[in-house]
Amino acid sequence: MQNKIAIVGVGKLGLCFALNLERSGYEVWGIEANLDYLAELNSGYFESVEPEVTELLDATTNLHLTSDIDCLTTESITDIFLMVATPSLADGGYDHTQVERVAEKLLALAPSTTPRNVYVGCTTMPGYCNQLAEKLAANNFTVSYNPEFISQGAIIHDQLYPDQVLIGEANKKVGDRLEAIYQRMVKNKPVYCRMDPLSSEITKLATNCFLTTKISFANSIGDLATKSGANPDKILAAIGADSRIGPKYLGYGFGFGGPCFPRDNRALGKFGNQMEYPLRLSMATDLVNDEHFEFQLQEMLNANSPEAEIVFNGVAYKKGTSQITESQQLRLAVALAEKGRKVIVRDMPEVLVQIGKLYPNLFKLEERVSVAD
Repeated sequence: MQNKIAIVGVGKLGLCFALNLERSGYEVWGIEANLDYLAELNSGYFESVEPEVTELLDATTNLHLTSDIDCLTTESITDIFLMVATPSLADGGYDHTQVERVAEKLLALAPSTTPRNVYVGCTTMPGYCNQLAEKLAANNFTVSYNPEFISQGAIIHDQLYPDQVLIGEANKKVGDRLEAIYQRMVKNKPVYCRMDPLSSEITKLATNCFLTTKISFANSIGDLATKSGANPDKILAAIGADSRIGPKYLGYGFGFGGPCFPRDNRALGKFGNQMEYPLRLSMATDLVNDEHFEFQLQEMLNANSPEAEIVFNGVAYKKGTSQITESQQLRLAVALAEKGRKVIVRDMPEVLVQIGKLYPNLFKLEERVSVAD
């Protein structure tokens, strides 16, 4: 097994993966097109709110950060993880433009007699990896799909202790190679789920869609309990005590948000429509999430007088992160403020800066001392 690995795209996810691979003994090349961000990473002054990242980056000895994709040729690197962004399109699908840009650069490299293996770690629409494989095959590249199941605020940990490693392998030899890379990096014994790329693309979306469905179910039962005068937390704790169901993602609280869950839910729904098999559960999950938002909004309006100050202790989509993408907490804060209520938002400086730009003068902003406050 070659000891050199390249990661194209060292944003939040790619950088964490690079750091975990490097400390497990690999020599890693992180290839990044954003020159300002690259300069910051190389400056020695980069700081991340993601736990452990800053410390691990400072301690690296075998991580090379560059914008030059030609290092794949000069260093004879044959294992290439692709972790660029795939933003959502208006129709709910994923935009593969950045992946395509990388593919064009790979095709422009000097030919290699040794097969080079591309492992796509960013979320894609089902069927895309097979299309990419056809495109790159002429230049002796294989394409496999290898997304990660991580939580913002625990990326380093989640990569080291995964429940499962999903491998949409180009062939058995490549799948063996990819599994060996993970076996060297992880600190537990995950289940290695190996299958064809199309099946793995559906698996990635469907896994997150099951979780959003579970969250929406819990919140709908919680809303019903609240409206009828019952105890939502005790009801859901009892349901979660059943081993067939389990307590994870079964709490009563804010609706689902963040950079993954809502997008994967919509993307799987779009794929179902493309296959002429509409996924009613995906559509219902989004609908319930919106209905829960309206229920929470009305509850907060009823519970607070028009003169009262309503305080939000954190509006990132989850505690310990600076991500506000589709945050239901922030959505509620905005809705309340737009109805004329006085809203105070307390959060980390990184979050307050984002909110100040998006919603100038809408809230009173206060810095939290720590994420535990």
